[in-house]
Amino acid sequence: MKNDIYDPEFVAGVFDRCSGAYRNWSAIASFGLVRAWRKACIKGLSLPHDTSASGVDLMAGTGEAWPHLFARFPRITTVTAIDISPGMHRQAMDRLHQVRENRVSHHCANMLKTNLPSESADFAISTFGLKTFNAEQHLIFAQQLNRILKPGAPFSLIEATDPLDWSLRPLYRFYLDGVLPQIERLFLNGAQDFTMIGEYTRNFGRGDTVAEALKSVGLHVNVRHYVGGSAVRLSGHKPT
Repeated sequence: MKNDIYDPEFVAGVFDRCSGAYRNWSAIASFGLVRAWRKACIKGLSLPHDTSASGVDLMAGTGEAWPHLFARFPRITTVTAIDISPGMHRQAMDRLHQVRENRVSHHCANMLKTNLPSESADFAISTFGLKTFNAEQHLIFAQQLNRILKPGAPFSLIEATDPLDWSLRPLYRFYLDGVLPQIERLFLNGAQDFTMIGEYTRNFGRGDTVAEALKSVGLHVNVRHYVGGSAVRLSGHKPT
């Protein structure tokens, strides 16, 4: 029987096994654009530069967004990093963010079932985790996000997409589905988990199910696409 690729245990296993090489792999898979997209995510947060807010990073991965977050908002008090993968948390703590350990707390949990207090977050970000949810889970995610945010609090989410209308899409898909798996087999000891990123991205499409889910729970949402539709930013705020 084929695995349910959206089952939380399956997702956690995929990213546990990917965690050690995820940072470099995501840069290769995105032609190096992933850094600019993370910066775009942080730019979508409607907060004053000198804010002392406390917020959440949802599906935080290895925390690659945090340098951009703290550079733009240097007085942010704390960030609670939520990710279902213990391996991703270990990479974030051990390799990249020890200097920020007093400002980042780690919460290894399924975002769809997190017990974070209601109306506790001054802001929320998420970079490249939305594709690991299906349409039904996107609605649960939106409900959780709406519950966690304080009234008036902003959010900014970014995800790689399948650029259906882009003239270069055939080349992009060939690279993602054909070239990258070969690189993986040659240089990553035969592990097949990175090929799942291509499948998740293809299934995610343009991110319409996320935008619809966010709007359905009452959040104000702005949608912006990047680089021929190969990434989408969903930013906005919870009404007061």
